[in-house]
Amino acid sequence: MWAAQRLDGGVRAFRLGDAVAVASPDLCRRDRLAVAGPAAAAARLVTHTLGECGATYRPLGGDELITEITRRVRELKVAARFAWMDTSTPPPPGPPSPPSPPGPPGGPGGGAVWLPATAAGEVTALLAQASPDAYALPGLPGVRAWAGIRDGHTLTAVAADAWSAPTAGLLAGVATALPARRRGLGERVCRFVTDHLIAAHGRACLMADGWNTTAIALYQRLGYHLHQAAVAETTPG
Repeated sequence: MWAAQRLDGGVRAFRLGDAVAVASPDLCRRDRLAVAGPAAAAARLVTHTLGECGATYRPLGGDELITEITRRVRELKVAARFAWMDTSTPPPPGPPSPPSPPGPPGGPGGGAVWLPATAAGEVTALLAQASPDAYALPGLPGVRAWAGIRDGHTLTAVAADAWSAPTAGLLAGVATALPARRRGLGERVCRFVTDHLIAAHGRACLMADGWNTTAIALYQRLGYHLHQAAVAETTPG
């Protein structure tokens, strides 16, 4: 459902038996091919879809399924394994928020707020320092809004509503300034955005690096369920 968010805007869906593939261009900065279903049919469907849509599309799905597809389709290899997480239940209440110091709206803890467009430069600078590999960046198509927490005048934690579908909101661009870590700010801003995504879309989703057990544990505290996922890519030649 996340990949099929723009079926009237360039997204194409394919089916073979019980297998389904959705080719979604420029979704979360990649041409993505979300696939589900029995491995044999899914592998044939991926081969057909890549032939129609092009090798820039990267098959995305459950870890076991993608691994089996790469065994059946010689031109593909597993490019990365990661955690896909989702929830339809609002997060449990967090700890009480400390008082906000003087400064713009959005102090520590419960002071998480949606940031104005004029804060884009601050968000970009924070991401460059704290999360330089973040996919979500201010100004990218599909990155809708940024939430943040300030400590006085300093932006210390951010998270984005990015590439959300009608029935699946996506949390992305999570980052906490290095000097402000271990204070629960990332968890608080993620709770704020997750609440918004569930209210607006009925479900919140995110992608996390499989090795980042600290982040995964944070999202699990917020009620997200973990699914092992993988993405494949076409091998050169």
